[in-house]
Amino acid sequence: MKVLWTLLKVTAAMVLVIPVGLLMLGVIGTVMGLAFLLLRFALIGLVAYGAFKLIARLVRGPAPRVEPRETPRLAPADPYYQAAMRELDRDLA
Repeated sequence: MKVLWTLLKVTAAMVLVIPVGLLMLGVIGTVMGLAFLLLRFALIGLVAYGAFKLIARLVRGPAPRVEPRETPRLAPADPYYQAAMRELDRDLA
């Protein structure tokens, strides 16, 4: 009787595990297939972008060199403002 009970438990477990396993295998397979498809599209897009940049560079020629310009010096501060600040510092001290 113990053997029959064990066999019944194993059979019930297999009835539940096999369909769920096949279902999960299908879901995981679908997700993996979509991942590989998206990876393929990404690689094709990357190659197309590189080819476009290469062709544009060959047709346009080298990029022009831009020389940095010097920043002009600021004019000295307003003398009246400086005098007012000195007066304010003197009054506060």
